[in-house]
Amino acid sequence: MHVISLQKLKAFYGIHSDSKKTLISWYSLISQSHFADFAELRLAFPQVDYVKPFHVFNIGRAYRLVVAIHFNRQKVYVRHVLTHEEYDRGKWKVK
Repeated sequence: MHVISLQKLKAFYGIHSDSKKTLISWYSLISQSHFADFAELRLAFPQVDYVKPFHVFNIGRAYRLVVAIHFNRQKVYVRHVLTHEEYDRGKWKVK
């Protein structure tokens, strides 16, 4: 899958350095994979949830990664990288 944009991940782990290893691992695995649908994605990432219209990944114990995935085009759009507190506020949600 093609991840857009790695820059958002770098900006986040530039501030939250403890997230770097996990974000790089997530990026490496997803960018080297092909997922046909959510079921296949969940086999590789058991902690992923679908919160319409986004897929939400737990990154370590303290962070959430919110992405939009287009399985038909094999594209992953990084929308938000958040602390759990920022995620819980819900401002990232589409209304």
